[in-house]
Amino acid sequence: MTSGWDSVPSPYVELSRDAWRALRENTPLPLTHGELDALRGLKDPIDITEVEEVYLPLSRLLNLFFLSDGGLRDTVSGFLGEPVQPTPFIIGVAGSVAVGKSTTSRLLRTLLARWPEHPSVELVTTDSFLHPNAVLAERGIMDRKGFPESYDRRALVRFVSEIKAGAEEVSIPIYSHLEYDIVPGARQTVRRPDILIVEGLNVLQAPPAGSLGVSDFFDFSIYVDARVEDIRQWYVERLFALRRTAFADPRSYFHKYAQLDEDEAAAFAQRVWRDVNEINLVSNILPTRARATLVLHKGRDHAVEKMRLRRI
Repeated sequence: MTSGWDSVPSPYVELSRDAWRALRENTPLPLTHGELDALRGLKDPIDITEVEEVYLPLSRLLNLFFLSDGGLRDTVSGFLGEPVQPTPFIIGVAGSVAVGKSTTSRLLRTLLARWPEHPSVELVTTDSFLHPNAVLAERGIMDRKGFPESYDRRALVRFVSEIKAGAEEVSIPIYSHLEYDIVPGARQTVRRPDILIVEGLNVLQAPPAGSLGVSDFFDFSIYVDARVEDIRQWYVERLFALRRTAFADPRSYFHKYAQLDEDEAAAFAQRVWRDVNEINLVSNILPTRARATLVLHKGRDHAVEKMRLRRI
């Protein structure tokens, strides 16, 4: 099974990595090797060359979109004959578990914050809007964590709506990957950033008929794509790495899996991928790819090979 490129005509223009790299122009590299190491996800081999050839052109494109958004606001202001206050520019980042969307989001947050036009950039993940484990257990969907029904969709939409309306500050729950649950009483406060990045598995999913979805508030959206077979391999490799690191912490929800031998760990990883993550990817996440403004397609080595940019 693959998540390959559709052959039918589409509203996208496809660019090779070489063609995309040339679009960087004179965008400077505001990132050191040490900073990249801190941003890189577990088992994500992204390097400075990838930043220069893929993410610097992307940060330039996003900056252009941000500036054009200001021009559109001026147009509306002129039409109405009254000032229109600027509101945060919102970017959605979607994709499978283990595909590297978190690294992409953290990297973009850092790069965009170093453009003079928008020094305040915030990143929020939809993990903060997962229902607590107690709620998931009560509903009998603990094994469907990450599926659309495991999120408090109304709270997520309300948060993004308030941000887009220009609220001075909005607080949201905090999710702990170590505890694998929402942290009781802990909050993240978002204070009217210039740019907000919202990262999550299902952020591009279409809303139910007659209602708004989180993607309705996005000014730009990115889908991080790869072949299903490659993502499965990355997931297994990441779980083995976690087994030696985070899972070894006695406080970890998955601490018991750190004690598995190699064969048991491999069987566990394959089973979770097959019974949970691949089903979610194929049924819920991958179908949203066509709704993205930009698709970044990765090859087997985790490097971005080509891009699809929606024609405006």
